[in-house]
Amino acid sequence: MVNCAGEVNCAGDLAPLLGANATGAADYICNMFRDASYAVDNTYLLFSAYLVFSMQLGFAMLCAGSVRAKNTMNIMLTNVLDAATGGLFYYLFGFAFAFGSPSNGFIGRHNFALGSTPSCSFDYSNFLYHWAFAIAAAGITSGSIAERTQFVAYLIYSSFLTAVSSISPAPALLFMSLEASPVYGVHLLRDRGSAGSIIRVDPGSFNKISIIYPSGEKYYGQWSAVGRTAVTTTLAGCTAALTTLFGKRILTGHWNVTDVCNGLLGGFAAITSGCSVVEPWAAIICGFVAALVLIGCNKLAEKVKFDDPLEAAQLHGGCGAWGVLFTGLFASEKYVREVYSTRPAHYGLLVGGRWRLVAAQVVQILVRYRFYILDS
Repeated sequence: MVNCAGEVNCAGDLAPLLGANATGAADYICNMFRDASYAVDNTYLLFSAYLVFSMQLGFAMLCAGSVRAKNTMNIMLTNVLDAATGGLFYYLFGFAFAFGSPSNGFIGRHNFALGSTPSCSFDYSNFLYHWAFAIAAAGITSGSIAERTQFVAYLIYSSFLTAVSSISPAPALLFMSLEASPVYGVHLLRDRGSAGSIIRVDPGSFNKISIIYPSGEKYYGQWSAVGRTAVTTTLAGCTAALTTLFGKRILTGHWNVTDVCNGLLGGFAAITSGCSVVEPWAAIICGFVAALVLIGCNKLAEKVKFDDPLEAAQLHGGCGAWGVLFTGLFASEKYVREVYSTRPAHYGLLVGGRWRLVAAQVVQILVRYRFYILDS
């Protein structure tokens, strides 16, 4: 028997063990555990939403430190209003465009203004979690066009951004890419001015966090993947920060805090795609190459006189693209099978896999660039 959330009812397994009144006792025990599971899932999603929202503070400080003093109040105001307008317009339109099923596979057509929430598929915590990502995408854009737009024009733009940011390009062409890769949509935001499919990130691993992996070790399960994700993300960011620091020192002859901050962000942007399916040592490689990609993209931007005060396009577009390709090269077979157990296991080319995953990741990069550039 399967409940609303698609989980198997455990009463049938417990009944033979409980003797008299087995059915009633089994139902009671299973319902208690199920209620606790829903509570834990929602708490975890809400806590994750709070952490993602805290990135707004970082965006605000980075933008304020990168613009002229006279524009500090203006850039701080735009960061606050990204959250305010984003909350209202994502509630009215954005969440429905992303998750309003039934849809045509490209954009949702139901559940505007959370009309069908809560339901078996989504609770209010899901909305808050995806809203936090949507306004994070808007925050990146506000930095990339800092000091270059009128306030009212940006307010209209930010509202539109979070309202339509859930449209996903060419889903049929992305069938082979790892599920983590749609996060890359936010890193192409600078080129398109939209959050892409970032708000389509699936929180399904949160709902299964208590599951033990079939390894025979009771201490090893979905929670290990969550911890591994935190470790790989940290290592990639740290490596990229140090590589950028010393790389720019060699090129320019001085230390620069902005370079270090952007290098750190470049490492984070790169590792997002494969953070849950790569080894920690591979994350270090990811961060090192991401720093070189960032430095190279900045040199190219200077040469072609590309106007971007916060290096947003180079950081999110360049390092994000490397991160998607990196997943196709270093995704571990073991971790892919664990995290995506219901899908065929295609893993990294440089760790024993074949070209299929790499090809899918390259297609994803090209399709997204084409979609965002043409739609900009």
